[in-house]
Amino acid sequence: MANIQSFYHTDPLEDANIWQNLKQAIVKSSGFKRWQYEQSPEKIQDISLDQLVSSYLRETLEALAY
Repeated sequence: MANIQSFYHTDPLEDANIWQNLKQAIVKSSGFKRWQYEQSPEKIQDISLDQLVSSYLRETLEALAY
């Protein structure tokens, strides 16, 4: 049985790897592609992929919460 503390211990390198994998999966998704297509070019130009994915996730969660 796993120690409960092991669930709360985070390794920054592991977190970064998880984020990279998650980000790539999101970018490949049809939902992200549709969202990106619907954005005005001025809104998303010169924005990093991290920021685009974060915006997409924020807007998606806000829509779900509504």
